Amino acid sequence: MRERIWAQLPMLLPWLLLPPPLWGGPPDGRFSEREPEPGPLQPFDLLYASGVAAYYSGDYEVAVRDLEAALRSHRRLREIRARCARHCAARRPLVPPGAGPGAELPFFRALLERARCYRSCQSQRLGGPASRHRASEDVRSDFQRRVPYNYLQRAYIKLNQLEKAVEAAHTFFMANPEHMEMQQNIKNYRTMAGVEDLQLVDRDAKPHLESYSEGVKHYEADDFELAIKYFEQALREYFNEDTECRALCEGPQRFEEYEYLGYKAGLYEAIADHYVQVLVCQHECVRELATRPGRLSPIENFLPLHYDYLQFAYYRVGEYVKALECAKAYLLLHPDDEDVRDNVDYYESLLDDSTDPASIQAREDLAMFVKHHKLESELIKSAAEGLGFSYTEPNYWIQYGGRQDENQVPSGVNVERAEVHGLSAQKKSSPKIDRNLREGGPLLYENITFVYNSEQLNGTQRVLLDNVLSKEQCRELHSVASGIMLVGDGYRGKTSPHTPNEKFEGATVLKALKFGYEGRVSLKSARLFYDISEKARKIVESYFMLNSTLYFSYTHMVCRTALSGQQDRRNDLSHPIHADNCLLDPEANECWKEPPAYTFRDYSALLYMNDDFEGGEFIFTEMDAKTVTASIKPKCGRMISFSSGGENPHGVKAVTKGQRCAVALWFTLDPLYRELERIQADEVIAILDQAQQGKHRPNINPKDEL
Repeated sequence: MRERIWAQLPMLLPWLLLPPPLWGGPPDGRFSEREPEPGPLQPFDLLYASGVAAYYSGDYEVAVRDLEAALRSHRRLREIRARCARHCAARRPLVPPGAGPGAELPFFRALLERARCYRSCQSQRLGGPASRHRASEDVRSDFQRRVPYNYLQRAYIKLNQLEKAVEAAHTFFMANPEHMEMQQNIKNYRTMAGVEDLQLVDRDAKPHLESYSEGVKHYEADDFELAIKYFEQALREYFNEDTECRALCEGPQRFEEYEYLGYKAGLYEAIADHYVQVLVCQHECVRELATRPGRLSPIENFLPLHYDYLQFAYYRVGEYVKALECAKAYLLLHPDDEDVRDNVDYYESLLDDSTDPASIQAREDLAMFVKHHKLESELIKSAAEGLGFSYTEPNYWIQYGGRQDENQVPSGVNVERAEVHGLSAQKKSSPKIDRNLREGGPLLYENITFVYNSEQLNGTQRVLLDNVLSKEQCRELHSVASGIMLVGDGYRGKTSPHTPNEKFEGATVLKALKFGYEGRVSLKSARLFYDISEKARKIVESYFMLNSTLYFSYTHMVCRTALSGQQDRRNDLSHPIHADNCLLDPEANECWKEPPAYTFRDYSALLYMNDDFEGGEFIFTEMDAKTVTASIKPKCGRMISFSSGGENPHGVKAVTKGQRCAVALWFTLDPLYRELERIQADEVIAILDQAQQGKHRPNINPKDEL
């Protein structure tokens, strides 16, 4: 094992021994530290918890104080970690191992010295051990999604601080564009202020995105000098932020999607494992920086677009050499773009006779960046093969749409009057379902009432049915729910995962059977949960006339309860608008089918258990997440089913009184993604059926399957 793992470290050395990237200017060019607050830095997760607790207790001044302090602490922690990582990488460079026995020891010594430097630097700047600042995954996720700003905007409104409420609301909305109630909040705040064009400030805006947007604005106004200024500034900021992102990858890593975390038996395994994780993290920085807040898909050719804009802007101001450098840089990422290749030929024709076109190379900043990125990719693939984990390189430079043919350089015309190709305004078409769309198959069971089809629900692959459950079955399921549900089940333990104004409880089929076997609920009633979910699966498979078996992907009984005292003037949703197998991006009118979305889900269904509550309507919208196309009032036995993709964005209106309960079902056509708990539940049911047929207790304890 020692030899096999150590053999991978020389493979990583070309990357480990690289100096910090300098394509964006000096490593510390932009990282001037903020004036530190006196005393040790307070952990942001504790401040966040204190702020949320104060918010719910109605102490809005304390809530604002602690939430703002949590955001400052989180920001300061990132700055310190990035600065320490850069400082120690420069002060403690790694040395390549030589040959012979013990030759690797200097390498390990340098590695340990760097780790000691990093720990010491952090402890000194933080005013205490870095371990105090290790937050849970849920808290880190909340800060990534800017959830603290959601609490802040509400607290500021309670304190009548409208301007700060608008800033917080807009900052949250920029990371959560599907959050239609936040958009409504901002409109309401503008109305309250009596100013429609109230200045919107994104407090966490990435500098390079701000500069890029300014560049586009000046470009579209034909102010090419200013456009060049802002695009060049955006590139410097982009590469500086890339350096910071890479620095933050140093330290403990957790990548659960990669199956190589078993190599922990010794120092060699730990070294290789750790640095492969760091390498993957740094490689992914291009995704983080090429993404607007709240999106995980690249902005259309975001980094290449800088050079595409610049090549035309430099041409328009008569700087043909720079135009040629930028066009060649763009081709590093899109070598098959015929329009820009034509532009290269055209720019070369404009050069002085004394200038050799072959001597003009692609911009050095992007050339270095691409070279580094390709090296990382090769090393990760080699490490994957050597260490036995799976890795698929994403396409970071997706090219959407086509280019406007009328803007190409026409061949055989006077070059002085020719127009250089500009930028495409087209977008990728809306998601399509890549299977034959059919519906209207038999409903299989008596008494089920057909209500509406796709056309009547103003969409695609939708159906609404009634009487899938009887009133007696609804009552029985509701009784089971009260005995098996846990707060936060299915939501990583979060009591209020989608809105702070409701409590969420849930349970799975397997848990119901376990409780039934233990006698904590009726086994007959627990089995009803299993049976009605199977009934729903068969109905969906038959109605949509699927040619292959539909499997369970996830089955969840969920109740959401309106919290008393928090329903006044409420205008949020119980569940924000989303799609079930892709990441909805209303601003771009897209739905990105990639992780962390459950891309394997094909069909969804919701089977309602009651109607004795207020609000809670299920709604379909257009992809803008605002235009409602259908609204459905839940009631006992009603079932809505639909395909899970971007063609069916949906959400749930606020439950303002009482408790709304339903069985949520997600299905897949891919057997590889069958729900594990469902398979176990099938085995339990088979054992119970066998025992019933034999009129004796089972020889195998069903509890063992649980």
